[in-house]
Amino acid sequence: MPRYCTIGAIPETLRQSRAGPSHAIPQAMSAEPDLALDVRAFEVGPDRPLCIIAGPCLLESFEMARTIAQAVVTAASDAGVSIVFKGSFDKANRSSIKSSRGPGLERGVEWLAKIREEFRVPVTTDVHESSQALAVAEQVDVLQVPAFLCRQTDLLCAIGEAAVKFGRAVNVKKGQFLSPGEMGGAVRKLGEVGCGNIMLTERGTTFGYHRLVNDFIGIKDLMQLAVAGGPPPVCFDCTHSTQTPGTGDTTGGRPDAAPMLARAAVAAGVHAVFMECHPEPASAQSDASTMLALRNVPAIMRQIAAIHLVLTKA
Repeated sequence: MPRYCTIGAIPETLRQSRAGPSHAIPQAMSAEPDLALDVRAFEVGPDRPLCIIAGPCLLESFEMARTIAQAVVTAASDAGVSIVFKGSFDKANRSSIKSSRGPGLERGVEWLAKIREEFRVPVTTDVHESSQALAVAEQVDVLQVPAFLCRQTDLLCAIGEAAVKFGRAVNVKKGQFLSPGEMGGAVRKLGEVGCGNIMLTERGTTFGYHRLVNDFIGIKDLMQLAVAGGPPPVCFDCTHSTQTPGTGDTTGGRPDAAPMLARAAVAAGVHAVFMECHPEPASAQSDASTMLALRNVPAIMRQIAAIHLVLTKA
């Protein structure tokens, strides 16, 4: 059977029936909205609408986050795709100790909760430390495991247990240093604490020469990952994949290549696309060299939605 990742609010009755870590989140839910919930629930996976995860790298201010959320939610509705708003409350892996880190856990999660409620949109953010997992899961629909941390057993277990407790999803970004097959380890660790509501994200592979290589055969391998229950849905990060790490005090990038990579990944069959965006990328406090200009996002969404539609009708 196809495996799906359910994103969005889950009714309290389901939360109560899955309160312990021995219970996995169900792999399918009705795509119809439950009006008693704060957020529409939907599935990501085979034969489902394309999902877009979009937002700024760093939550710089609530006003800016709200502006971006409004724009990407509208663009997604016009393109006919599912949408998750993304914003990081902390960037713990900056190139320099002087770099901006974000508003912190308490304020950042509060901002995400407000956006979630106002726009009825699922939200996601990075979790860098095990101690953050429960506080994030209480308000955030998708807990994201940063690529550099995807092998950290304690972090994966804490995130998995928190996701089960609150009925959330987990998105694990594939480490730049891992082969697709090695991501089976992360899936198994999450499964061992009862978390089966998982998505994996490809974001390029580094070979140490200041460029991330995008291996589309590897994406196919990731979509066919040999794990119990079948491979989780796969997302492609089109903006981080353009990074040129190690080229200065901050990581460089080729954002002009992101739309092309997004089109290629959707044509390859991925179930979701991750894209960071900002009203003025050059002035962004994090990932200024890779983020898409917010004004260009609607056209990109329409293009990749059209490609996905062709595949589903083929």
